[in-house]
Amino acid sequence: MATDSTENRSIAGRIVDFLVHEPANTYRMLFYVGLVGFITITLFPFYWLFILAVTPRGQLRNMGIVPEGFEPSVFVTVLQEYPLHLYIFNSILIASITVVICLVIGSLAGYAFGRVEFRGKGPLMLLLLLISYFPGITYLIPLFEMLTGALTVGPFMTPDLYNTPWAMVFPFTMLSLPLTIFILTTFYSQIPDGLEDAARVEGTTRLGALFRVIIPLSAPGVATAAIIVFIGVYREFFFSFMMTDGQAGNWAVLVYGILNFQEQHTELWNMMAAASLIGILPVALLVIVAQKHIVRGLTSGGLKE
Repeated sequence: MATDSTENRSIAGRIVDFLVHEPANTYRMLFYVGLVGFITITLFPFYWLFILAVTPRGQLRNMGIVPEGFEPSVFVTVLQEYPLHLYIFNSILIASITVVICLVIGSLAGYAFGRVEFRGKGPLMLLLLLISYFPGITYLIPLFEMLTGALTVGPFMTPDLYNTPWAMVFPFTMLSLPLTIFILTTFYSQIPDGLEDAARVEGTTRLGALFRVIIPLSAPGVATAAIIVFIGVYREFFFSFMMTDGQAGNWAVLVYGILNFQEQHTELWNMMAAASLIGILPVALLVIVAQKHIVRGLTSGGLKE
């Protein structure tokens, strides 16, 4: 027993000596351990979705880490028998409209906060950020009444936007604007004043300088804000569930299309998993194509030149 205890202490001592006297190798080892753990935790849900999708329906109860069967035709079945592509198109279109509106309004507000001095700028930005932390459900009742024509203001009644894309674009824009303004303010404030002054000397207005000088020089920040808003809107379901009846022709979004695989007495889990993987593809492609802009935007946003 004493020998075993001595050997354990000796092994622990050698490990401690290695960690202390080889800091570079220690950091490298810890980095790879953390990287492998992060990749495993991040990718395992997608792997499980794939296993669930390709496992035949009759073998789902016995499924494990390795599929009991292999039925890749489920992906073709999902696209042929259900209008999943329409739900994906609705999500992409609604997210794109929201991105455009957020960038236009956010650019104007970001320019004001980042490059114009006015009284109360700090408290107003703080208030904007505080509002952004409220969960979207707190606005549900007033937004639902306002967007479904149930709200009366004097002699006027709000329009009924139920089953239209604007019933979702409006709340998505409201919830996404604070973060968009904060990101764009950070980038716009870093542009040297001399560049804007040179444009103003040439006769450009403030608005012209914003779109001709400030925005092009802040392209990584603009791209980062656009991608964050797009992903947030693309995967949103709560307001979409309240503002549509679930039909693809009435602008229902992707998550609604996935839920259509729930039948009255059973759930088509393999088809739901296949539809989820197909729905992830547009966002995955967007991130792959724009990853350089995302990294540049997230890293350069905290630097002040």
